[in-house]
Amino acid sequence: MPDRRPGLDPAVAEVRRAVRTALDTVPTGATVVVALSGGADSLALAAATAFEAPKRGVRAVALTIDHGLQPGSADAAATAADRARALGLGAEVVAVEVAEEGGPEAAARAARYGALAAAATRLNAHAVLLGHTLDDQAETVLLGLARGSGSGSLQGMAPTASVHDATLLRPLLDVRRATTRAACVAEGLDPWDDPHNVDERFARVRVRERVLPVLEAELGPGVAEALARTAAQSREDAEAFAEMIDETIEDIVEHAEAGISVSVAALAANPAALRHRIIRHVVDAEFGQSLTRTQTLEVARLVTEWSGQGPIDLPACTAARSGGQIVFTAR
Repeated sequence: MPDRRPGLDPAVAEVRRAVRTALDTVPTGATVVVALSGGADSLALAAATAFEAPKRGVRAVALTIDHGLQPGSADAAATAADRARALGLGAEVVAVEVAEEGGPEAAARAARYGALAAAATRLNAHAVLLGHTLDDQAETVLLGLARGSGSGSLQGMAPTASVHDATLLRPLLDVRRATTRAACVAEGLDPWDDPHNVDERFARVRVRERVLPVLEAELGPGVAEALARTAAQSREDAEAFAEMIDETIEDIVEHAEAGISVSVAALAANPAALRHRIIRHVVDAEFGQSLTRTQTLEVARLVTEWSGQGPIDLPACTAARSGGQIVFTAR
């Protein structure tokens, strides 16, 4: 059956189709929150949700976060909420305080996700819809690679995720940014252009404005799509590894005094990639800390290159070899 009616703009049809697929996972009668900055991506998402949600018996509420980071932010947030109401959505504005530590981008993101999760809880929402596009995915992968984040960076953003117990849905991860802007034009919507999106003090903006265009020019078109495909494939690999770890870890991990221990023989019997993932998983699950690759390799040497070395200091714990066990102890 054709997806779009005669006369329906192709960009509008593509965005609606993506949102429709995401809403198919939402129960009838449920509520969803649409994160609306007022930019083209989130505005196209809001418009498509306003069209698709009622047909599925889903209530949608747009939530605009005012970070207060630039003059006029309150007015921009109020305008975004008005546009959501004009589309037929419920709309709210929430002002947040952005912490100073951790860098402005990370701090603003933490405040935003915290507010979205709190709103989802208050509204008893099934999910929060985010307007991240394929271009955002490509930028995320490149930034992660540049920062040396390892294979995790290749996974990019997941279509479905959880933050602060809130379910996040990203319907537009296969949709280009140019498509969302074209959809806004076709529907007569006037998106807000955030000045921060062209401020080259931010690494993501430099990737968007400089790095990706150079890669496209030097390597040919399709770089963003290739990065997005790589992210999807990497997530599949990571999910497979996670299943293997869950199956393996029950047999090789024991609780120890003030910590946890892992069988040396079992770690040695596994391939290096799985061994390293088990080590990282144990520290993350038990102590809530992420290990760098260097730290992971140092712990692995207690298994593969044991020569009597002493305990290794890690975030929140130490790792030491004791008999046939690697013992992780809280510090």
